[in-house]
Amino acid sequence: MPEQIVTKSESSKRGLYPAIEPFKKNIVNTGDGHQIYFEECGNPRGIPVLVVHGGPGGGCSPNMRRYFDPDAYYIVLFDQRGCGKSRPYASVENNTTWHLLSDMEMIRKKLNIEKFVLFGGSWGAALSLIYAQKYPEMVSKIILRGVFTMTIEELNWFYQEGGASKFWPEAWRSFRDMLPPNERKNLIEGYNIRLFGSSPTEQGRYARAWTAWENALANLDSPGFGSSPSTDYARAFARIENHYFKNLGFLGKQNQIKDNMHKISDIPSIIVQGRYDMICPPNIAENIHRMWPNSKLFMVSKAGHAMSEPGITEALINATEVFKN
Repeated sequence: MPEQIVTKSESSKRGLYPAIEPFKKNIVNTGDGHQIYFEECGNPRGIPVLVVHGGPGGGCSPNMRRYFDPDAYYIVLFDQRGCGKSRPYASVENNTTWHLLSDMEMIRKKLNIEKFVLFGGSWGAALSLIYAQKYPEMVSKIILRGVFTMTIEELNWFYQEGGASKFWPEAWRSFRDMLPPNERKNLIEGYNIRLFGSSPTEQGRYARAWTAWENALANLDSPGFGSSPSTDYARAFARIENHYFKNLGFLGKQNQIKDNMHKISDIPSIIVQGRYDMICPPNIAENIHRMWPNSKLFMVSKAGHAMSEPGITEALINATEVFKN
């Protein structure tokens, strides 16, 4: 049986590495209307690691470079289609999971990397798993955080009555009540109509509401109300995330990730999961762990979803240290 390890999160014994700048920034054309931004940091002769951000639509942040020893790792970050520094911004045209896998492979080939360590959280965890299942020979190890597998069950938990709404009812009401009563049974569809409507003002208003609901639940110590994201950031995040969720990630079948776990059974993995993660409930990580003989699960006792929480940060950096050696 896979080994399960429970950590404590009362204090962080290991903090982020000092801030670094990329030694190279790149823009590459995909040939179908998108330009993908990716950057190279750390040691170009080190262990290659690809950082796979969440959302979909979240984009990378400079702090994501700091989870790795820059002397030991060759750190590659990229902004997925339509977000971050990739262009066109907030575009969902030619933007599916399968396009993102092609982009990841394109980056690997351009950098002449034989095998990546994959480092992904939330949607980035799902995308890392899908990539590894399609290209297992291109993946050396995997570090996941806040596991998500793009199933109806997980989407209903977050976007229907009876799941996360029971824990943050005030934030839920603010999110739900943006729609008229007759549209509240399917919030993903209701928001889709507004996020892709003809009015830029309405797009921005609903994008901020969509993003604020998720931000409200990201941290264990969240007061229950999300930060006020800029309209520019929220528009890309909300439109792309909604586009993917409405289409169930463009996966071929329900439970696709779980049904293909046998393809990566030999790849070493460390899974970091917050015990009180309201966005990606811990049973998903535990299920994936039990299906993965070569995985270790670190259940952080006092943490939610965000990688910036001290216990999550410590566990992730411990994971990169383990794989460094």
